[in-house]
Amino acid sequence: MAPSTSSVITLTVNGEKHTLPVDHRTTLLDALREHLDLTGTKKGCDQGQCGACTVLIDGRRTVSCLRLAVTAEGRDITTIEGVADGDRLHPVQQSFIDLDGYQCGYCTPGQICSAVAAIEEHAAGWPSAVTADISPEAGPPALTADEIRERMSGNLCRCGAYVSIVQAVARAAEARTADSEEAVA
Repeated sequence: MAPSTSSVITLTVNGEKHTLPVDHRTTLLDALREHLDLTGTKKGCDQGQCGACTVLIDGRRTVSCLRLAVTAEGRDITTIEGVADGDRLHPVQQSFIDLDGYQCGYCTPGQICSAVAAIEEHAAGWPSAVTADISPEAGPPALTADEIRERMSGNLCRCGAYVSIVQAVARAAEARTADSEEAVA
């Protein structure tokens, strides 16, 4: 008997469970777009190099074109459609709008998902390749433009909106810090 090449899986996407049959070779990107009609996540290079398909899995960013849908079962998947809190935009989304962190908009969903995770990684104290002092005593690095550029380097913008993207990520990170400080006070 030949092994099965398909399965019925349950994906939790943006807080909702979806059960769907998929071929084992179906990427998470194709499952989201073609099976669940969540077309905000874009197919760019289909090789994991452009970041247009970036989504969050358990709060960490991943390029969904390289991830098989069957490997995402049991994980919490957030797409661009699930970043906002109802009608209230996420601070990253709002800063992209306010600072024109997009031009054609094709890469924007992936940029936003990546920025959400990058800000959380920074807040958790994760160093990047450009972090000067990674010793525990140093604490989190300052979120400089160089830090933002490095942390967002997996997301390409063919229009070249990088200056505005860096500004938008910096503003959203400031808003996160202000919200955290208000919560403590």
